[in-house]
Amino acid sequence: MDFYPRVKEDVRVMSENQQEVAVTQEATQETRDVLDQLMKPEVQQSLTVLVENLPKLTEMVTVMTNAYDVAKSLATDPVFIGDMKSSMGEFVKPVTESAKGLASAAIEAGDRVQTESGSVGLFALLKMLKDPNVQKTLRFSQAFLEILNERQRESK
Repeated sequence: MDFYPRVKEDVRVMSENQQEVAVTQEATQETRDVLDQLMKPEVQQSLTVLVENLPKLTEMVTVMTNAYDVAKSLATDPVFIGDMKSSMGEFVKPVTESAKGLASAAIEAGDRVQTESGSVGLFALLKMLKDPNVQKTLRFSQAFLEILNERQRESK
């Protein structure tokens, strides 16, 4: 009865030893592969260049690490995030208000055109030409069309 557990233990130990030998052989093969790679002239040249530039690389990594730390601290700082939101809001607010004003004016003009009937006569047109906003719009339209014509000529 005592014999069987001993044999079982010996088999287990032998199995562990075989596994250790396999791992050692695998590590030895990997070491040979690494050594074979290190013996190549281009690898040796690359390693030489790398070793020569280690001080620069260390400095670069230090600067990049510092920049990362600053960016991470800013990204997680609720006060900074709040300040950025409010400053962006202050920047965007006039643009959105202007766009809303133009859109509402365009909608209102469209509604007026639909409700009013009649045509624009010559005298009404001459009267409109005196309006400074009409003058400004006509100058803008003229400049815009001139630029489009110039670009069209250049593309041909």
